[in-house]
Amino acid sequence: MATGTACRLHRAGFGSLLLLEIPSPLAVRRAVSFSEAVYEGTQTVEGITAVRISSVDEVDRVWASSRIPVFVDPDKMAVTIVQPHIVIDAILAKRNTGTAIDDAPLVIGLGPGFFAGQDVKYVIETNRGHNLGKVISHGPPEPDTGAPGEIAGESVRRVLRSPGDGVFLSDRAIGEPIEKGETVGEVAGLAVKAALDGVLRGLIRPGAHVFRNMKLGDVDPRADRTHCFTISEKARAIGGGVLEAILMEFNRPN
Repeated sequence: MATGTACRLHRAGFGSLLLLEIPSPLAVRRAVSFSEAVYEGTQTVEGITAVRISSVDEVDRVWASSRIPVFVDPDKMAVTIVQPHIVIDAILAKRNTGTAIDDAPLVIGLGPGFFAGQDVKYVIETNRGHNLGKVISHGPPEPDTGAPGEIAGESVRRVLRSPGDGVFLSDRAIGEPIEKGETVGEVAGLAVKAALDGVLRGLIRPGAHVFRNMKLGDVDPRADRTHCFTISEKARAIGGGVLEAILMEFNRPN
């Protein structure tokens, strides 16, 4: 969702974006996640490139090249240094991990865990359905359902989960066709098997340390390989909600 939001803002002319990451990101949809720049140095999604930086002193140089800097900063120290006009919490932790309404002139939170008007100025609805992408100016969004969103009639079965604690191993690639019952990888000698036919839309980075029932991957029953390498409709809608909230705030008559 963070990458989808960043792409929408970048295309809308917001050229001074800075993405903060943790040291070992665990993105499932890695092919369309700027967090991969932490491992690879750069990552391009739909023609927009993000670059890992080692210091906030490099931000201006990356901005000048029309790219997005990615900085490993789990404690968000860069917020104090850069002093941005806008802070967007796109962690999607289902709880507030420390974001405050006074972190910037405008603070926006994505999904459950935030209360608009209290710990952030606006909350963007992330639950699939009629209100997806809605800007909430007072109160919380819809609560976390705990269930994966439905795609082509499939919800729980499309998600690959870890059978135990350990290191995830796999030689499969995102975009590959997959059949029901086929092994995608393993954790501590236990097989991770697909529960339906489709394409492997997302897969956590092999070598990651995982825990039992953790989400490892995503099988798309629509079996359209192009969906694996493009931003989802959900992420686009949420990014649109963020853009709307920003324009609402800064285009407001004095």
